[in-house]
Amino acid sequence: MSAVLRPEPWIQPLAEADLEVVAAIERDLYEFPWTLGNFADSLGAGYSCWAFRSLDGLLGYAVMMLGVDEAHLLNLSIAASCQRRGFGSRLFEHLLRLAREYGTRTLLLEVRPSNVAARRLYARYGFAQVGVRKGYYPAARGREDALVLSLAL
Repeated sequence: MSAVLRPEPWIQPLAEADLEVVAAIERDLYEFPWTLGNFADSLGAGYSCWAFRSLDGLLGYAVMMLGVDEAHLLNLSIAASCQRRGFGSRLFEHLLRLAREYGTRTLLLEVRPSNVAARRLYARYGFAQVGVRKGYYPAARGREDALVLSLAL
């Protein structure tokens, strides 16, 4: 008996045809998810939008806004059933390469203090907290602050 090799998951530009699946993953992951419209607007605005997929389908996605001197990571998510396999790191490293190639000097992002897994990922890459946005995120009991993180590229 011989093993069948399956290709590694790959990253490609996010397409409009992906948005229904992206929105479904987002709803599954978050109590206050981005809407289908948020993702469609990001594509329409020309943001750097990426799909992480395998032969089985869409595993995750990312949205990053590229500016002259800085990039802003808006969303990076991996489907719940695919987490803890290094996929988030692979997608994040792709974004870092893109931001550097674009010539940005800083990558910014906001993260919920309660999102321990994301905070661990960003800490591994050397992000530093540079601020707090009070009441930035909707939460089950009112609002949750956002930690503003920065990484020099």
